[in-house]
Amino acid sequence: MLPFIEALLPFTQINAMEEKKTLESYLDAAVEAAKRAGQIILSNFYVTKAVEHKGKVDLVTETDKACETMIFQYLESAFPSHQFIGEETSATNGTPELTDAPTWIVDPLDGTTNFVHRYPFVCVSIGLVIDKVPTVGVVFNPILDELFTAVIGKGAFLNGQRIYASEQQDIGNALLATEVGTRRDKETVDLTTNRINNLLFEVRSLRLCGSCAMNLCGVACGRLDLFYELGFGGPWDVAAGALILQEAGGHVFDPSGSQFNMMSRRVAASNKHLKQALLEGLKGFI
Repeated sequence: MLPFIEALLPFTQINAMEEKKTLESYLDAAVEAAKRAGQIILSNFYVTKAVEHKGKVDLVTETDKACETMIFQYLESAFPSHQFIGEETSATNGTPELTDAPTWIVDPLDGTTNFVHRYPFVCVSIGLVIDKVPTVGVVFNPILDELFTAVIGKGAFLNGQRIYASEQQDIGNALLATEVGTRRDKETVDLTTNRINNLLFEVRSLRLCGSCAMNLCGVACGRLDLFYELGFGGPWDVAAGALILQEAGGHVFDPSGSQFNMMSRRVAASNKHLKQALLEGLKGFI
């Protein structure tokens, strides 16, 4: 029996090596696509934009559309058997069901309102999900030239340097990020402001940077300690950032405390110490 096991071992090692090469090829392609889209964003950042409204305060520009088209074409040419979910195509055709097939989930320009106002927190977000598990994540801010990357089980990186979530253990010293969303009906606004008011008694301060993906990466690299958002656009906002944060040692979960579901449009995030404190602050306000 022992010789049989020994005979199998090289094949196991070969499979592991092939899997590693495959994941690296996925990451390389996602980085290249993000950088190409980043050049489109950068070239249009300081010019006047033609703006369309998907909702009262939910904006889209020709740059969003051009970036998504370019990313999809690039990745489809490299991986023709893969599936794709994108923000702009979903806005037109509805969000496809997430299957077990390798699926690229793309936000071509997260932070469109920031982009319109020339506020530099904008990014390209590209996540690869396999068997419904986030496997590769890339978030690129071309204005600040910051590239966040992660492959499952391999750690998280900012411009090639390993990053980790903060070690802050006291919520009173924590920096919290959130967003107010795109709905402006009275019930939603009241719930949003009441939630923020409650947490402001607990944390050091609050930031609203206008990009879900950048907020997740902010927790991943220790700039932020906590983040939550309810009612964001869709899985394209979190598919990459959630993996990057988890690989940086942080927690990603539903604001109720249950397991994170990227299709639910609800997310909460913390370093490894403050999850329970954030859940306590959100209790009764979600």
